[in-house]
Amino acid sequence: MPASPSPHLPDHPAHLWRNPDPKPAYDVVIIGGGGHGLATAYYLAKNHGITNVAVLERGWLAGGNMARNTAIIRSNYLWDESAAIYEHSLKLWEKLPDELDYDVLFSQRGVMNLAHSLGDIREGRRRVSANRLNGVDAEWLELDEINRLCPIINLSPESRYPVLGATFQPRGGIAKHDLVAWAYARAADALGVDLIQGCEVIGIDVVDGRATGVRTSRGPIAAGRVGIVAAGHASIVAAMAGVALPLQSHPLQALVTELLEPIHPTVVMSNAVHVYVSQAHKGELVMGAGIDSYNSYAQRGSFHIIEHQLAAALELFPMFARAHVLRTWAGIVDVSPDASPIIGATPVENLFVNCGWGTGGFKATPGSGWVMAATLAAGSLHELARPYAFERFTTGALIDEHGAAAVAH
Repeated sequence: MPASPSPHLPDHPAHLWRNPDPKPAYDVVIIGGGGHGLATAYYLAKNHGITNVAVLERGWLAGGNMARNTAIIRSNYLWDESAAIYEHSLKLWEKLPDELDYDVLFSQRGVMNLAHSLGDIREGRRRVSANRLNGVDAEWLELDEINRLCPIINLSPESRYPVLGATFQPRGGIAKHDLVAWAYARAADALGVDLIQGCEVIGIDVVDGRATGVRTSRGPIAAGRVGIVAAGHASIVAAMAGVALPLQSHPLQALVTELLEPIHPTVVMSNAVHVYVSQAHKGELVMGAGIDSYNSYAQRGSFHIIEHQLAAALELFPMFARAHVLRTWAGIVDVSPDASPIIGATPVENLFVNCGWGTGGFKATPGSGWVMAATLAAGSLHELARPYAFERFTTGALIDEHGAAAVAH
């Protein structure tokens, strides 16, 4: 008796899941049509000449975390491994509009990280020194310099969160997240990549320890190599191949206000009170908070997180008191044990992952796509990705950015 039909595909009996033709339909299948997946596909085609690529997206392109973030870009991380990959990404950002022939509204208005205590000052100065040693632009700001760059910050010593100084990366800034996705998608499509929306991956075929393709809501697809680049759900997808990833998924909340005239000239972040604020090109104030502490796949978060975030923002920027909140949202971020990404081969041959970016995903988009494309093309880790392999969790060579990045975003 034939096996029962799949509940996802009532018209496709189970025996059709195995493709009798050993030749793969695609050289590479990328699971996840967000910024990282689209960037990976583009760089596979552009840098490596691999165009027989399919990007599979359960919903619509860039409809997940790529559309639910605060679009901040910076590379001022403490550890050498982090500084290397994020600085590589920032350099790609700087030429991205010209390369893709698409205005992604990349604005290098600078990113400021506030210090509120002696500990913050010491950490900030240490990070400025580390950044400079790694070729990353970084400055330490005293109060008069903070006031010059962003006069709307409350610098009163009587404030609830007194500001004592700040680090500043002039080359940091923001970009328009959906435009970045469309730019990569358009460029990848022009090079011959297939972008398949409404195509949910419901299984990964593994034969003799090797990934041979994926099962989807639209039928089976044979593949030479499979890359999992699905932010927020990488652990669920990897489990389909029997791979357990050391990740936790948390809601990450943010909000925007109504449209305002230009009042906020840079990006300001504060780890002590955990709020960060920029002003979008249209005029909204964009505010983000820390991750919710509980695990969840829900696209919403706890109200008390937003409440604390707004209270902190109003202490730092009293003039925001009259702004009206337009909408709030939450993305789902995968967080690894050391708050750094996991990039590379899994125990299943020809199955690769790029996940665990936590709150650093958007700023890493070009760099992540670049190194993942090189890894998939060669079947071995790109130099910048080598420190982020699975092996670090057994060797203890962790890249712990939990408290080293001044703020978790």
